[in-house]
Amino acid sequence: MTVFVDTSALYAAIVGTEEHHSRVLDTYRELLESGRPIHTTNYIVVETAALLQHRVGLEAVHDFDGRILPVLQIHWVTEDLHRKAMRWLLRENQRQASLVDCVSFEFMTAEGLRDAFALDRHFATAGFRLLPGSPH
Repeated sequence: MTVFVDTSALYAAIVGTEEHHSRVLDTYRELLESGRPIHTTNYIVVETAALLQHRVGLEAVHDFDGRILPVLQIHWVTEDLHRKAMRWLLRENQRQASLVDCVSFEFMTAEGLRDAFALDRHFATAGFRLLPGSPH
């Protein structure tokens, strides 16, 4: 079963000082060991790289590029997907969900994906199942 990965999980997996780092890293390892395909979009890649560069530095971006990106299946956002996401963003009228989130929701819906490897609660609000799930 395929899973979609969001910036929130990628960032927490790379940055050891993040609150949920251990839990996210355990889930990431489980996904890799299970052989589940991990999908994302180039918008997530851009967002994650920018966040890492700004908050942590280029060494974290280097780690992301060398160790994480090679195991992800990256899908390039088409003009059509971008436009659908923009409509979702404007229709839902929620300031907290970003355009990148809406692209992810539209992509997941189009691909029939239900599981989001994410800490961002907007995925649950949009009807997707969060991995690693709530902390115990």
